[in-house]
Amino acid sequence: MFSAGEGVKRWRFLTRRKQVDSHRPRVDGHTRLPQALSVYQLIAIGVGSTVGAGVYVLVGTVAREHSGPALTISFLIAGLAAALSAFCYAELASRCPSAGSAYHYSYICVGEGVAWVIGWALILEYTIGGAAVARGISPNLAVFFGGEDGLPFPLGRVTISENIVVDPCAALLVLLVTGFLCLGIKESSFAQAVVTILNVCVMIFVIIAGGYLGFKTGWVGYSVPKGYFPYGVNGVLSGSATVFFAYIGFDSVASTAEEVRNPQRDLPWGIGVALSICCILYMMVSTVIVGLVPYYEMNPDTPISSAFASHGMAWAMYIITAGAALALCATLLGSILPQPRILMAMARDGLLPSFFSDVNSRTQVPVKGTVITGICAATLSFFMDVSELAGMVSVGTLLAFTVVAISILILRYVPPNEVPLPSSFHESIHSVSSRYNLQEKIEESPQDETYSVQDAGPNIPLVNEDSFALLEDQNRRKMAALSILSICVGVLVVTSMASFAIFPIFIRFTICGMGGVVLLYGLVSLSWIKQDDGRHDFGHSGGFICPWVPFLPTSCILINTYLLLNLGPSTWFKVSIWLVVGVFVYIFYSRKHSSLNDAVYVPNAHLDEIYRENQILDQS
Repeated sequence: MFSAGEGVKRWRFLTRRKQVDSHRPRVDGHTRLPQALSVYQLIAIGVGSTVGAGVYVLVGTVAREHSGPALTISFLIAGLAAALSAFCYAELASRCPSAGSAYHYSYICVGEGVAWVIGWALILEYTIGGAAVARGISPNLAVFFGGEDGLPFPLGRVTISENIVVDPCAALLVLLVTGFLCLGIKESSFAQAVVTILNVCVMIFVIIAGGYLGFKTGWVGYSVPKGYFPYGVNGVLSGSATVFFAYIGFDSVASTAEEVRNPQRDLPWGIGVALSICCILYMMVSTVIVGLVPYYEMNPDTPISSAFASHGMAWAMYIITAGAALALCATLLGSILPQPRILMAMARDGLLPSFFSDVNSRTQVPVKGTVITGICAATLSFFMDVSELAGMVSVGTLLAFTVVAISILILRYVPPNEVPLPSSFHESIHSVSSRYNLQEKIEESPQDETYSVQDAGPNIPLVNEDSFALLEDQNRRKMAALSILSICVGVLVVTSMASFAIFPIFIRFTICGMGGVVLLYGLVSLSWIKQDDGRHDFGHSGGFICPWVPFLPTSCILINTYLLLNLGPSTWFKVSIWLVVGVFVYIFYSRKHSSLNDAVYVPNAHLDEIYRENQILDQS
């Protein structure tokens, strides 16, 4: 008869985890990408991917509707919230510097099922994100031609029917960026750096020129009747939730981890400095603009250029529009760059066809995946106005931020204590295990035999540990795992009740309080549990260490889950369709072709010895 245990075992493939392979020779035959990026190039990629044209619009919309003159504080709060995710990314990127970013980290720490969802969601994010960015470039170019009607054919939009407006300029720009990316990571990062520097120069112009006008006119925007907080603290917090999305993009730095010369040093610096530069620029621009014009008089569509025009500097509109166009070009590069690397990482693991894992021998980039990505984004940008789909871009990023924070908790308290090795290592595994009289130990102490949580085969207990110490460690790991689960459940309950107003207020407060108790229990319990010693041997050592664990990752999970639930039902309905498609792809292809299907899980303690034995056997 079918038992519950057998039912659980059938689904264990969703929790199987791969090993950190960035510090070992690849055994799957795939070529590693060349390490060519420096910390300065990483900063350029991070700033270029983060500072988009949205900042040229956000300052007006958020100031009018949410923050008022306190817009600068909203940007600061949002920047600090983004920094929580940046801390988590920095540690995982330096410990596991391989292509794939959040997909790679979740596959190592959480399991194959969650990793697939993250990778599949990121594919959607970068495709729609690139198309949406490209569609916004031609309206900015129209300013230099006297309006959209003045644009020449290759640049202007063409109306085919009532619902179809094609944009040849967007498609051409996507294909041009795709060509740059195919030339090599050095060439594409150089182009990104040039465009980003020009964009930053425009923002510096806004800060300096706007500051001059502000001191000249007496900062009239701050002399408003309702004061610095016209919408109160709630307005500032609401504004920070809106401008938070101006910070997403720094995760593009983590996607290039495999191509960094010194990942343990450069990746944390690249992520941290890029986010700091963006936060400072946002705060200084917002400080100037809300001081030039009262918040209630701001133009929600062109707040910066309108502010300068109101002070007799209409010519500044051309500089600001050029900055917006440059920001869009830099963001377009940052949107298309990560996707081929995520496709490559998933193909290496067998979850996608091996076609995507091919690396060009001359340019040393995944050209096939880059071309496919570019064609899909160009097609979308040509035929569709994807502005209605723009909310879907945030789902992939916020899901990735959340899972990366959970991965930090897993890494610190319940890191994988066994790793999978392919079938080609079977002889090496048995050779090493025979030295420890494995069979005798199993026969003498069958109760000490442990089995892998995976469905790939038994764990091989190569080390005869003290039973009491082993039992104590197992209990600690179980308690830590339960605490992490409590944190996740508590966060989901609290944020759900805070976001959905369909229930009566009494029920919402009651359930929210219960969720808060579960969350607090998990957090307090985890703070008292000793962190696992195995974390020191996880991946590369000597890199960045995320501070204030478990409080910082828990705060990150709470903020990102709240933002996810507030994206709106229409956004989630569209994303759900894509995720359902992904479920079918996983069931009918990815699960059957996963590289972990024939893997045997062995304890970490003898992994190095098995690798040495395998090398000796290969040489003989």
